Amino acid sequence: MPATHPSICRICPAHCPILVEVEDGLAVKVSGDPSNDFFQGYTCPKGRALPEQHANPSRLLHSMKRDDNGDHHPIPVKQAMDEIADKISAIVAEHGPRSVALYVGTGALPQPAAPRLAGGWLASIGSPMMFSSNTIDQPGKQIALALHGSWKAGEHGFEDADTWLVVGLNTVISKSNGIPNQNPGQKIKDAVARGMQMVVIDPRRSETARSAVLHIQPRPGEDPTILAGIIRVIIEEKLYDAEFIDANAEGFAELAEHVQAFTPDYVAQRADIPKEDIVRAAHIFGKARRGCAVAGTGPSFATRGTLTEYLLLCLNTLCGRWARAGEKVMRPNVMLPAYTARAEPYPPYPAWGFGEKLRVRNLTDAACGMPTAALADEILLDGEGQVKALICLGGNPMMAWPDQNRTRAAMDKLELLVTLDPEMSATAELADYVIAPRLSLETPGMSQPAESLKYYTLALGFGRPWAQYSPQITEVPEGSDLIEEWQFFHGLSKRMGLPSFLADQYGWGQHIESPMHIVPIDDDNPPTTDELYQHFTQLSRIPLDEVKRHPHGKLFDEIDERVQPREEGNTDRLQLGQPDMLRALAEVRAEDYAAKRSDRDYPFLLIPRRANNVINSSGRSVKKLTGKRPYNPAFMHPDDLSALGLQGGQSVVLRSVSDAIHAVVEADDSLRRGCVSMTHAFGGQPEDDAKHREIGSNVGRLTSVELDYDPVCGIPRMGALPIAISPAA
Repeated sequence: MPATHPSICRICPAHCPILVEVEDGLAVKVSGDPSNDFFQGYTCPKGRALPEQHANPSRLLHSMKRDDNGDHHPIPVKQAMDEIADKISAIVAEHGPRSVALYVGTGALPQPAAPRLAGGWLASIGSPMMFSSNTIDQPGKQIALALHGSWKAGEHGFEDADTWLVVGLNTVISKSNGIPNQNPGQKIKDAVARGMQMVVIDPRRSETARSAVLHIQPRPGEDPTILAGIIRVIIEEKLYDAEFIDANAEGFAELAEHVQAFTPDYVAQRADIPKEDIVRAAHIFGKARRGCAVAGTGPSFATRGTLTEYLLLCLNTLCGRWARAGEKVMRPNVMLPAYTARAEPYPPYPAWGFGEKLRVRNLTDAACGMPTAALADEILLDGEGQVKALICLGGNPMMAWPDQNRTRAAMDKLELLVTLDPEMSATAELADYVIAPRLSLETPGMSQPAESLKYYTLALGFGRPWAQYSPQITEVPEGSDLIEEWQFFHGLSKRMGLPSFLADQYGWGQHIESPMHIVPIDDDNPPTTDELYQHFTQLSRIPLDEVKRHPHGKLFDEIDERVQPREEGNTDRLQLGQPDMLRALAEVRAEDYAAKRSDRDYPFLLIPRRANNVINSSGRSVKKLTGKRPYNPAFMHPDDLSALGLQGGQSVVLRSVSDAIHAVVEADDSLRRGCVSMTHAFGGQPEDDAKHREIGSNVGRLTSVELDYDPVCGIPRMGALPIAISPAA
């Protein structure tokens, strides 16, 4: 008989509690855990497919080494670490520390120890070249926070909000940020039932938009235009919180001046939406008592993501959507250090221009981290400082990075490419070494990584003081040679004679809730994963041992922390008139948008889309998740298909100014006409177009990191991307 164990699904940031049925050491079934009110027994298809992921026939049970012919063969993981350590030592000796780079992807989330050890290892080498998926996803969130400042007590909560404004976010499908991740569909239904009015701005009538009292369906890429128009109405009709602004913000007059030109008539014409919707959105949000305005990934892909995020922060500040003194702290921290939440600003701080200066496009380190979109060029550009070795942790650059052709050239040029991957992904196919890791149910887990996401942006992480720990639930497959990802970096440090240590900082930029603490690791007596977790939580409000006493997780609502008043003598202000952002807004207004739309060679706009059966490139090899459609369709409005003489299920060619890919079109009447909507991280190598029905299509081939990119974070245009469509031969 199977035994049932409580655990945590760690596929995405939601960290849903699950029940795992285990038989003979293997998971046979996963379901949502109904024993808590917070998640209400919810789990998604990806979580329920964990047994299939762990038993996937394509899963690597041994690490692999590539031979001179490009074929991969099993290698003992200890031998692989020996060889990798020797090669990296030689590369550093010849080319210097900067020649070694680390890329950390979203897949590192299940292993909270790995990024900490990996970062410590890279710092011990002396290399500043640490990159992450954050800067090709939503980097504008951290940059905007640095420019605007943030609020120490946090934003209003979803549970008691009167309104919620959402831009390009479909939380029902992609549990990321903006709306509570814990059973988001039910949370939205409950909120609407109690009277919350949600406004959704999205070119597609998404699953989230269906619950909105107002859905604005604009031309893609016009998010700053619409937000500036909403702000103008709020200022013109005096719907803002004047008392809050006077006490806590500056730059109001400058912002009011710059949005003046974004009249409802202008915005309506430019975004191709009814002008009444702009006024109504301003009234719904401005007249409410509590609420918040947030954005998803889509707006970030249209190259003005930072401006969009900044205007959303301004909108929240204008309407005073921040917690006040005396209110209960929404995120008091459970497995993070206790802190004092005050009703006062974190003032703005430098957003870019510090740290490492890259050799391409005048990019530097920034509040969002190092610009990943420039890493391929750092590998390709010869000369001093060239990256020669790359280690990928929890990431698949060939699927995730923009400009896939350039990424492929960079992977081919590296002297050493190492990836930690449970299967032979597109990046693993090119790697010199593929390290086979344990999967989530084979390691201990805890909710601290998901809780700490609150530092990245608004409304991310847990909206209440939730915590859970899970021991290892299943055994590793018999005869396998697997390693926990943190052990790989500890093994490299030991072999290279480098000190191993952990460095924890709780906060973002210069504003942290607790001082950084460094924990050295004894090479001769390395800790267990559980002992590392004890280190991570040694400053937490609730001790790890107490969290372990609740195997199904617990809401620690007994933590009754209240927002404290502004500290005496504090004169910090939030910034509504940041000069760089106002210049960017003026540039938007000055654009000849009609001329930009007159290019008949590329009459459609490609926009991103999420799917609930995969997360990035993870899950594509699990048949339970992909079923009969292992590809990512190019969704179009039925009328657009008809106008082109196309039929659903037909193969087509999508062409941008950079390249072309093959795809399969499908009808979707939830889309605005003129849009093509596709999920990213599908497909294979650039030469695999003929397999688009078997593995999908990589939209990264259609982008260029040089043609249209954000000058701060380097993220190129990946959404609202002009394309043409024609039948495939």
